[in-house]
Amino acid sequence: MVARQRGAPIGDLLARWRGGAADLRRVLLAADHHERVTWVAGELSIRTLATTRLAETWIHTGDVADALGTTVKPTDHLRHIARLAWRTLPYAFARAGRPAPGPVAFRLVGPDGKPWDLLPEEPAATTITGPGVDLCLVAARRVAPADTALSGTGPDADAVLELVRTYA
Repeated sequence: MVARQRGAPIGDLLARWRGGAADLRRVLLAADHHERVTWVAGELSIRTLATTRLAETWIHTGDVADALGTTVKPTDHLRHIARLAWRTLPYAFARAGRPAPGPVAFRLVGPDGKPWDLLPEEPAATTITGPGVDLCLVAARRVAPADTALSGTGPDADAVLELVRTYA
C-alpha cells in the first residue's frame, strides 16, 4: 500500500486519511463500548480499542513533532491514555513473564493541575505519583522513568515504571 501511495498528491493522501479517521470515529461512536472485539493481542472492549488508537495517534504525533523540532501541547485527553496504562498493568507484567503486581494506584496531575487519581478497589500496595504526561510518555516508551518527575512507593513501584505500556 505504501508503494502504491508513494508520489500521490498530498491533498489526496490527506483526504484519504481524514476519510478513514471519520469512518473510524463513526463506527466507534455507534458501537456498544463494552462489546468485545478481537485485536492484535486478543480480545478487548471497543472502549479500550478506541483508547489504544488515541494513544497510538498521540505517540506518533509527538514523534512527528520531535522530528520537526516542535512540541505538542499536552491536554486532558491524556487522562484516557494514563487510564489505559493503569488498567493494562497485568497485561504488561504478563508480556514480561512476571507475576502481576499487587494493587497499584496512580495519583497523577493533569496538564491543568487537576488530579488524575486511578485507584484500585482494594488498598494499593504500590502508588505512582507525578505528572500525568510523564506517565503517558513512559508508558509510550518515549522517555525513561528516571528522566521524569514520576516517583513510586511500594513493593512493585520500580517494576510498574519499567513495564507500564500502552501498546500490545
